[in-house]
Amino acid sequence: MLTDKRLHLKLALAVLATCYVLSTEAQLAAKLIQNPCVNKGNCHECIQTQSCAWCMRPDHGDKPRCFQHSYSNICPEEYIWNPDTEQKFIINRELTRAGQMSSFGGGQMSYGGSYYANSSYSSSASGSYSGSYGAAGSAGAYGTASSSGEIVQISPQRVGLKLRINQVHSLHMRYSQAEDYPVDLYYLMDLSKSMEDDKEKLSALGNLLSETMRNITSNFRLGFGSFVDKVLMPYVSTIPKNMIEPCPGCAAPYGYRNAMPLSTDTYRFSSEVKKAAVSGNLDAPEGGFDAIMQAIACRQQVGWREKARRLLVFSTDAGFHYAGDGKLGGVIAPNDGECHLNSEGLYTHSVIQDYPSISQINHKVKQNSINIIFAVTSSQHSVYEKLSQHIEGSSSAILSNDSSNVVDLVREEYGKISSSIEMKDNATSHVKITYHSTCLNGGSEIPTSKCDGLKVGDVVNFTAQILVTSCPADPAEWNQIIQIYPVGINESLIIDLEMLCSCPCEQPGSIGYEVNSPHCNNFGTYMCGICECDEMHVGDNCECSTTDVHSDKEGDLNCRADNTTQVDCSGRGTCLCGVCDCEKRSNPEEIISGRFCECDNFSCERHKQLLCSGPDHGVCECGVCVCKPGWTRSACDCQASNDTCIPPNGGEICSGHGDCECGVCKCRSTEEGRYSGKYCEKCPTCSGRCHELKDCVQCQMYKTGPLKDENDCATNCTNFTPIAVDKVVINETKDELLCMFYDEDDCKFTFKYSEADDKIEVHAQQERECPPKVFMLGIVLGVIAAIVLVGLAILLLWKLLTTIHDRREFARFEKERMNAKWDTGENPIYKQATSTFKNPMYAGK
Repeated sequence: MLTDKRLHLKLALAVLATCYVLSTEAQLAAKLIQNPCVNKGNCHECIQTQSCAWCMRPDHGDKPRCFQHSYSNICPEEYIWNPDTEQKFIINRELTRAGQMSSFGGGQMSYGGSYYANSSYSSSASGSYSGSYGAAGSAGAYGTASSSGEIVQISPQRVGLKLRINQVHSLHMRYSQAEDYPVDLYYLMDLSKSMEDDKEKLSALGNLLSETMRNITSNFRLGFGSFVDKVLMPYVSTIPKNMIEPCPGCAAPYGYRNAMPLSTDTYRFSSEVKKAAVSGNLDAPEGGFDAIMQAIACRQQVGWREKARRLLVFSTDAGFHYAGDGKLGGVIAPNDGECHLNSEGLYTHSVIQDYPSISQINHKVKQNSINIIFAVTSSQHSVYEKLSQHIEGSSSAILSNDSSNVVDLVREEYGKISSSIEMKDNATSHVKITYHSTCLNGGSEIPTSKCDGLKVGDVVNFTAQILVTSCPADPAEWNQIIQIYPVGINESLIIDLEMLCSCPCEQPGSIGYEVNSPHCNNFGTYMCGICECDEMHVGDNCECSTTDVHSDKEGDLNCRADNTTQVDCSGRGTCLCGVCDCEKRSNPEEIISGRFCECDNFSCERHKQLLCSGPDHGVCECGVCVCKPGWTRSACDCQASNDTCIPPNGGEICSGHGDCECGVCKCRSTEEGRYSGKYCEKCPTCSGRCHELKDCVQCQMYKTGPLKDENDCATNCTNFTPIAVDKVVINETKDELLCMFYDEDDCKFTFKYSEADDKIEVHAQQERECPPKVFMLGIVLGVIAAIVLVGLAILLLWKLLTTIHDRREFARFEKERMNAKWDTGENPIYKQATSTFKNPMYAGK
């Protein structure tokens, strides 16, 4: 019995030991799969992988040279190459504050209550190579605050940055709108015949426009230009007499004329507008795009200043021609985007080049930091509103039919532009930049590149998170200049970006770099502690020739992962001299790698047919997706952060009406209704605050409802004042909600409301929609009168019919009587009852 118990105990211990070994091997295998540094064959591949370091020690043995730096016992510190992000301020002038036209002295930047001196900060690369690489130091050129009186609205102005692949770097910057910032306003007007009354009104309001803008900034300049269309059929009539006078009292047609360059003599504006003559054309669209391109491209002729907010007001009542329309007139040469004005300010290439495209206009606008205001009539507003969405920094507004509201329009649109700041950049596809800011709300930062509600002197802090997603194939593109700029302002933060895509030990002339080295049997270059063999040799020391395929068993075993398989190099390569030479794929971007060709970068999980959900989300490493910061799950398809579920103006996640799953709001259904929208902020079936606002809208707009008494209305309705509109139209981009009710008079009234910054804005329909009033007494009297009249009519008709009938009967009787013939024959036996006797003596007297 004792022997059996001992035997069972030994078996149990053996099983436990086996399970422990298997568990340990499984854990090691899992760690190997999760380690992104596995199977990186050279230094530049290694450092292009996040958190990986390279060991340059010559006698490193069989240990992996590419490893996670947290395992520092793998390689001595002096041989480790693990470059970190380096940043240094090159130009860092202080922001110009309100009432201050020159910057403060000193070379420091205040941020978040702390001060960062104008010096670089970094964790310099370890090892002896750090000096040759140029680790951060204090030898750079650092800017100080401007003392030249130049206005500075963005800080810092220039930064040097060295950045590794897939490593997020946060760059802090600030923006402040300077007081009395210069403004250049160029008014570009359609002078076709239909705009004649607009021209007269603009001429009358020119001085008022100048005074209004001078109240905003004293440093103001104003200019004027006009356009019609290309002087070709079918745009204008080419009949000789129409080329001189296309319409009564009209001037000859032209493409574009720069009538008045930007000038401080703003009172000249009215006279130039008045002097400009209207012209005529045939088709409905105008040549406005030609005019916009020339007004922007001809910077010197128009007079745009370098440091000024540039406004171009485009006024028309018609649509526009764009690229391709020139073919109708035989113009096929594309627009070159260059300036072509003669000494008289006329566009000389109107009949030579086609109209520009929308993308060309957008490119020129971004290049020159122009804010275009499309001031168009209501019939064209929807078209230009869509156009403004494709041109950076542009907006559209409704111009009255005679341009009488042009001054208010320009003031309001300028207010919108100057009170808003949006950050953009020109980063290439290899660099991803995202923006975070608290704007003026305080609290934690939210993902946004735009802040509204700014006033002069307000300072807005932005954090630009910069991520190099991949190294360009061309090493010349590893050094790039990136601009981060506020839309519509000719200032920017310039980033001199150096992508850390290679190792200095791989460069000729570095320590240990040797061509045809004896370490490589004279068949390769020795660099970074390893051999890079020529095309005809393989092996750790280039000891094998690709033409000499070994078939010995020992060599074959070196090409197999374990002794359980009979397949060399996982079936995806050739065993050469005991080393696997992996197959080359037809697609050069698909690579089979690993000691036994067991890894590849194309067999990972896909999402929406994209490998690891695309290069922005993750990369495929040895059959497993290695997600980039901010992404999780096996296919890197799930966003780790909840930032994208927070509304732009702050608040709860998914507005408190949904759950954030992988960065997307999943809205809930409640008793009130089902929520929808990107942030679950919309609920079409919810009543919202409609009932709460109903009584105040009734009393303020229509003097009806339970609060129709003037005192009650004034006491209870103090939060808002409805704005009257002819028709209530919902703008979903502003999160407006529609409310509709019937009052005690059975009249329907409609209003909409939106909430922003704890303020509510209500727009109500000007007039109620009431059913027509019914006059009951009139209806009753009318019915009675109708019955009487109908009765009388029936009696009269009856009398008329009977009279006609009687007369007909009487006439027939008379006719029959007249036509009667009596028989005059006598009865022979008939004797009269009387006898007649004659007196013979009667003489007739």
